[in-house]
Amino acid sequence: MADQLQENMLFSCVHEQHFGTEQLVLHHALSIVISGKMEVFTPEGSRFFEEGKMGIIRRNTLLKTRKHPALDGRPFKSFTIFLTEEFLQQFALQNNIPTQERFSGSSLYEIPDESFIKGFFQSLLPYFEKPDFFTSKMATLKTEEAVELLLRLDQSFYRFLFDFSEPFKIDLEAFMQKNYLFNIPLVEFARLSGRSLSTFKRDFSKTFRETPEKWLKQQRLVEAKNLLQSTNLRPSDVYLHVGFENFSHFSNSFKNYFGFNPSTVFNS
Repeated sequence: MADQLQENMLFSCVHEQHFGTEQLVLHHALSIVISGKMEVFTPEGSRFFEEGKMGIIRRNTLLKTRKHPALDGRPFKSFTIFLTEEFLQQFALQNNIPTQERFSGSSLYEIPDESFIKGFFQSLLPYFEKPDFFTSKMATLKTEEAVELLLRLDQSFYRFLFDFSEPFKIDLEAFMQKNYLFNIPLVEFARLSGRSLSTFKRDFSKTFRETPEKWLKQQRLVEAKNLLQSTNLRPSDVYLHVGFENFSHFSNSFKNYFGFNPSTVFNS
């Protein structure tokens, strides 16, 4: 696998099926799948992006990805341009775009094939083979072009891109029940629920009568057991999906909690 970040552009190439480890999008990410396909999991559900498909993911979105090489043996390839808050604030200032109301739409938007953005990505493909040619000045020009094209495609992108507000305090129980499978630090769970870390821990204890660490592990292990019982997924496939970082930790935790190995459930 080879991922190369050049300026705010990410060139990705994966030769085998790969489950992504990054599970929080900090900046808006506009992407195209060049070859293979990518399965994207968000709190709103899952969907496939086949070869040639484009989409944009909103900042502060929790997601997991599984990248698949093409059936003809070609590696999975994708190209992503990150639209940082700093860049967008500067763009808004230069173009007299007022700060927008809080955005409440979908965090994942599929870009229509017939849009001009398809041509925009095609103009970037030569840099996939020679990313060192992509200078800082070129990155700025292309990022500006991407934003202009998004705004022309759909007026709702004004709110999508230029809402700079931070997450506000939301119902903690509903938030955690929806997002516990995402493997992110507690400080990010706190921020996304609109809380400081200390307030998050205090509210969590009142809501669940348990520490966040212990509750998260229990919920993830129960989900792992359910998946092993109801699907054809192997333990080695499940541990990343339910939020564990390595298989050994998952296997030991599973045995300590249930009294038997995850392979026992899979083989039953």
